Amino acid sequence: MTYFHYQDDILHAEQVSIIDIANSVGTPFYCYSANSIIDRYNQLKSAFSGIDCLIAYAMKANSNQAILSLLAKQGAGADIVSLGELERAIKANIPPQKIIFSGVGKSKKELRRALELNVHCFNLESEAELDRLNIIADEMGKIAPVSLRINPNVDAKTHKKITTGTSENKFGISHKDAMRIYEKIANSPNLTAIGIDMHIGSQIIDLEPYDNAFALLKNLVIDLKAKGHRISHIDVGGGLGIAHGQGEKEPDIDAYAKIVRSHLSNLDCTLVLEPGRWLVGNAGILVTKVEYIKHGENKDFVIVNAGMNDLLRPTLYEAHHDILAVEHENGKENMFADIVGPICESGDYLAQSRTLPKAKQGDLLAIMSAGAYGAVMAGTYNSRPRIPEVLVKDNHFEIIRRRQKIEDLIALDSVPSWI
Repeated sequence: MTYFHYQDDILHAEQVSIIDIANSVGTPFYCYSANSIIDRYNQLKSAFSGIDCLIAYAMKANSNQAILSLLAKQGAGADIVSLGELERAIKANIPPQKIIFSGVGKSKKELRRALELNVHCFNLESEAELDRLNIIADEMGKIAPVSLRINPNVDAKTHKKITTGTSENKFGISHKDAMRIYEKIANSPNLTAIGIDMHIGSQIIDLEPYDNAFALLKNLVIDLKAKGHRISHIDVGGGLGIAHGQGEKEPDIDAYAKIVRSHLSNLDCTLVLEPGRWLVGNAGILVTKVEYIKHGENKDFVIVNAGMNDLLRPTLYEAHHDILAVEHENGKENMFADIVGPICESGDYLAQSRTLPKAKQGDLLAIMSAGAYGAVMAGTYNSRPRIPEVLVKDNHFEIIRRRQKIEDLIALDSVPSWI
C-alpha cells in the first residue's frame, strides 16, 4: 500500500494535500507518513511471528525524535552508531535494554555512557575495541555484554559504497578469526559474550547473499555453543532494500523471513533485526519548487530550490529517486531534462537525463523515497539552512523539525577578539 497518492489530481500524503503543506511551511521540506512506518513495522513483525525477536530500528536512516517515538510506541528498539544516536534513543523512550551499539569507532566517552545506561549489547568490530571496552568496564565495575560483528566475505550485490560484508570493507571481524576472539572474550574478566552479529550491506534486493551469509552464521553459532559459549541472541543486521522506481521490485519480506527461519530459528536464540531504510525509506518524500527552466545547448535543466545538501544520495551513490509532479495533468507534454539544485557544484543534481511532465516556474515536485538518508545526511553547504520535516497521520500534519534560519547558522560562529 502506498501512502502517497493522487486525489483530485493533487498528490497527497495520506489524507493531506502536499500543496496545503507547502503553503503552510514553504519549500523545500521533507514529508513523512506515520501510517506507512507503522504498517511496515507490523509487516516485519508479522513475518517473524512465533520467533522471539527484537526489532532494533537502525537509527542512521532517520533519527528525528518523532520517528523514534513513533517506533518506540510500536515496541521497537534501536541500533545505534554514535553517542548522539544513543541520547536520541533514550530521549525517545527507547529502553536501554533494547539498544544495540554498533559501529567501528566507538570512543571511550561513548562506551562509558552506554555502559552507564546498561545497553543490551555492544557489537564489537575489532580486537582493539574489545580491549578498550574490557578496560573501561573494569574501571566502572561493570560486565559488558558483547557480540562480535562477523564479516563473512559475502558480496551483497549492492553499491560499492554501501556493501559492508566483504574482506575489503572496514566493518566486522573475519569469520576465520571468530572462534579465537570469542575465546579471548571468555578470558576477559569484564566482558561476556551474549550474541553474534552479521550485517552485509545496505539496499540489498537480491536475497541470495543473505542465504549464503546466514548459512555461515548458523555454523558459527553451532560451533560456538559446542565450545561452551553462551550465545543467546543472533543479530542478522538489516540492509533490506526498497524500490526507488525504474520498475524496481523490493525483496519480499516473507521470502526474507523464510531464509532467516531456515537457518537460524532452531538454535535456541533470540533474533535481532536491524531494519532502517526498509521501514522509513518509502515513507518519506522531499518536496521542492521549480525556480527556473533553463534550455541549454545540449540539454534542458529544471532548476529547483532543493539541492544536494538536502538529498545527497543521487550525487553520492548515483541513486535513482522517482520524481512526481505534485499537480497531475492528464495528457501533459513530457520534457527530457536534468533536475538540478542551486548549489555551486556540478554534482548538485537530484536526477539526470530524466523524462518527466513538462515543468514551469513555481511547480512543485516530489522526490520520492526520501524518508531514509535524506534529512540525516543533509548539511548546510553554501550556507543553506536545513529544511523542515513534517509528519502526517491521517488528515493532519505537524512540523517535527522547524526550518533553520540563516541567523541560526551565523550564531554558531564566533570571531576571535584579536580580529
